[in-house]
Amino acid sequence: MDHVQLAAPKGSEEQARRFFGKVLGFEEIEKPAELKKRGGAWFQYGNCQIGIEDSFVPARKAHPAFEIESIEGLKQHLSTLAIDFIVDDKLPGANRIYVHDPFGNRIELLEWLTS
Repeated sequence: MDHVQLAAPKGSEEQARRFFGKVLGFEEIEKPAELKKRGGAWFQYGNCQIGIEDSFVPARKAHPAFEIESIEGLKQHLSTLAIDFIVDDKLPGANRIYVHDPFGNRIELLEWLTS
């Protein structure tokens, strides 16, 4: 996967920076000059990129899923910041949660359990 494009309300870049940057630890990356005039923001973590754009209709079921390490640490981090998450134990072999970004997009975060 190269990137995921999520919808967000026009002018919500600062909320995206707080959530994807400060909460989830993504780094904001520079958009190409030609694309900057469209608004939005881009973030990267490892090889994965997320972009937000302003044609806003949050997805109710469609979502990106990110494999992470130390999901228990992330749960504690989210709880400290009073960010709600949903624990889902329906995928065998995975410890996973769902969180919603400030715009209502669902994001899956999972850690595969080793035997």
